[in-house]
Amino acid sequence: MNVLYVDDEADLRELAQFSLELDPDMRVVTAASGAAALEHLRQAPVDVVLLDVMMPKMDGPTVLTTLRAEIGGAPPVIFVTARALPDERRRLREMGALDVITKPFDPMTLAKTVRTALAGRHDG
Repeated sequence: MNVLYVDDEADLRELAQFSLELDPDMRVVTAASGAAALEHLRQAPVDVVLLDVMMPKMDGPTVLTTLRAEIGGAPPVIFVTARALPDERRRLREMGALDVITKPFDPMTLAKTVRTALAGRHDG
């Protein structure tokens, strides 16, 4: 499974990559900005995008909107955010996010959380 993790914080990108790659079937690429994520997705499809909500210049919701408008058959997106209030989580899901993971996430269960979210996806 190919995963793109997008976050403007380098330490979180590194931690997430390490955490996800504890699952031997996950291959992770990271991006430091929304623009870098979109560029990567134009070049190489992935199975799921983990997307930070709050980033400078282009936040996660803007990346998701742009992704859906530009790339047909866009991959599922899971938002990662420190703002885990129920209204915010609902708003992100209504935008089309598959799930919302709260920061700080548990490095030992991150891959399982992603797999569980993907398994619960309803196609069609």
